[in-house]
Amino acid sequence: MIPTPHIESRNKDEIAKTVLMPGDPLRAKFIADTFLADVKQFNGVRNVLGYTGTYNGRKISVMASGMGMPSIGIYSYELYKFYHVENIIRIGSCGGYTPDAKLYDVILAKDAWSESSYAKVQGGYESDVIEGTPELNQRLMRFADELGIPMQIARIHSSDVFYRENFEEYKKIYDKYGCVAVEMEAFALFHNAKVLGKNAACLLTVSDNLATHEATTSEERQNAFTNMMKIALEMAE
Repeated sequence: MIPTPHIESRNKDEIAKTVLMPGDPLRAKFIADTFLADVKQFNGVRNVLGYTGTYNGRKISVMASGMGMPSIGIYSYELYKFYHVENIIRIGSCGGYTPDAKLYDVILAKDAWSESSYAKVQGGYESDVIEGTPELNQRLMRFADELGIPMQIARIHSSDVFYRENFEEYKKIYDKYGCVAVEMEAFALFHNAKVLGKNAACLLTVSDNLATHEATTSEERQNAFTNMMKIALEMAE
């Protein structure tokens, strides 16, 4: 079923087997413009930009996911199910829950804990923890080591809520579940990969810290998170 309701490409071969997925469409464009050669845009529906090009002569795609689990749930499902994508690596920003998660640090999500009902509603999955694909994580760890980029491997919190009325609740989440940072998409991505027999990983850059109150600007989040991009781009095939 291509094109899908949300991706306009009529040819599954326009999209690589590995897709990097930032939340922000402008971050997808930045990656395509900065790192890829022979770039072709394959999606512009709702301005959720998608591109395919080559990195060091190897094919790779990058496409935005939008914000939140419902949004990445749609785009990752369509890429996996209808465009035969095998690997999706989310590359996004996160908020640190501990002073050890410093601005611009790179975190690889070992797994994601969430209060979200996404996995239960979508496929009857009852657990509140879903892991990323271990094989992808091992490759990303190796690439980070080869590039000399420090990277923390840890559990993250995938939340449906950006503005919590009880701001201090993050402390309880860190203490009880061991989540070192919060974002809003990985749990749904990991679930879609699980139910469809595909692969998923999540690389994050710390953009702000709830414990220290440090923060980056929106421009920095769009353009400056290059270390995680360089690691993920090594997945090109």
